[in-house]
Amino acid sequence: MAGLRRSTRLSSKEDTLKNRPEENESTQPPKKKSKKSDDNESLGEEEGDEEEESEGDSDFKEQEGEGEGEGEGKEEEEEEEEEEEPEEAKELEEGDPIPDILLKNQDGKEISLKKVSDEHKIVVIFGYPKASTPGCTRQACGFRDNYEDIKEHAAVLGLSADTVNAQKKFQEKQHLPFDLLSDPERHLVGLLGAKKSPESGIIRSHWVFADGVLKHKRVKISPEVSIEEGKKEVLELVKQFEDEGEKKEEKGDDEKKEEEEEDDKKEEDN
Repeated sequence: MAGLRRSTRLSSKEDTLKNRPEENESTQPPKKKSKKSDDNESLGEEEGDEEEESEGDSDFKEQEGEGEGEGEGKEEEEEEEEEEEPEEAKELEEGDPIPDILLKNQDGKEISLKKVSDEHKIVVIFGYPKASTPGCTRQACGFRDNYEDIKEHAAVLGLSADTVNAQKKFQEKQHLPFDLLSDPERHLVGLLGAKKSPESGIIRSHWVFADGVLKHKRVKISPEVSIEEGKKEVLELVKQFEDEGEKKEEKGDDEKKEEEEEDDKKEEDN
């Protein structure tokens, strides 16, 4: 019995000794990392962060550069567009030549002012704000009623910003014997200095050209004054041309007479 107890104690002791190293290994505290290792890891993390930040800054700068480039490109395009916009033509003054411009009449036919001027020594253009309105009707009918006295010496043209159809109705209703020019974009109106505002409209006016040159410019006048002055100016120009023609004839006669006298003198000398 005593031997059995001793054997049991020895077995327990051996088991205890066998299990002790395992307990020591399991309960052994973890090794501390060296300060140098921690510093290296920390430095590596900082370097990684710096690289990420530098990459982010680089991407931001590239995007910013692209944005600036696009902005500069748009500004350059806008400047080019501004430069490409044509400058408004200079307003005609007395002594300037008739503009070489095409406009449609009441029938939709293109009329060349230059050609009209070449075919007629005098050209009268009267401008009115709107077809078939009271004042414009008086003005147009006034030129109609005096047309027989004017047409022998000058071409007469009406001008407004109305459409071709509106001009056609106006001409037919009032039995106007001359062309009515449609200038909705107010190209000719602007050249003649009769724009009512930058957006729309035309000031009642008339202009008289002679030998392709602007002789009389009347802007902002009444229908009655336009008729009276227009007719008067045409007749004055006609008289001026007639006087000049007579002077040329007289000068030609004098020169011819002098030549005949010289010929007679030469015959006498011979």
